[in-house]
Amino acid sequence: MNRPGSCFITGTDTGVGKTRVTAALMTAFRERGHRALGMKPVATGCTQTPAGLRNDDAELIRSCCDEQTPYELINPYAFEEPVAPLFAARSRRVVIEQQVIEAAFRQLSDNAEAVMVEGVGGWRMPLGPGLQLADIVRSLRLRVIMVVGLRLGCINHALLTAGAIRADGLVLSAWVANRIDPGYHRNDETLQLLTDELQAPLLGVIPYAADFNRAETAGRLAANAMEILSVDG
Repeated sequence: MNRPGSCFITGTDTGVGKTRVTAALMTAFRERGHRALGMKPVATGCTQTPAGLRNDDAELIRSCCDEQTPYELINPYAFEEPVAPLFAARSRRVVIEQQVIEAAFRQLSDNAEAVMVEGVGGWRMPLGPGLQLADIVRSLRLRVIMVVGLRLGCINHALLTAGAIRADGLVLSAWVANRIDPGYHRNDETLQLLTDELQAPLLGVIPYAADFNRAETAGRLAANAMEILSVDG
């Protein structure tokens, strides 16, 4: 079901920059002539609009897609309540179904060389009874890119997440370091330690920025992304 270049973007926690990395990777691929689409299968904290529930992260991903790509394919499950997906779905008496997400991915894949799939929260995120994010990643045969938000506690979170990804039988293809805390002064030491310990290539380092510059971030990730994800540049 996978296409070369397709991947799943997870994070060491919520708020570490998964959406920015997803959008930047899509931009890097498209700037090099590859047709890339993206999706955020499950989103909470959505806003009610005349067109239905919409999520800011999913809308950013959509802005990197072809204009005709339906929002419902990018974000099949949208919930208004800003809580864990399992709780949000339960409140709305909705069951998140793996086959619905797989069907949306297939439709996107039919129109793209690569599909970037952004997770929700961290890696160990239950979506429903007996359904974990990892089940979907495994079913879609996606390699994983992990976003590490550089801040106090990130070393533990990064090593635990990498271990969990591998324990689930999946491939950690690369990781991205995102300097999300301007007050964190151990960036270089943390980068060196994680480079030694994670046993996966570093895709790139994103400097701290209050505003997202998609083109600049794409440029920081592009060269390694093309090589690591086996796409001719």
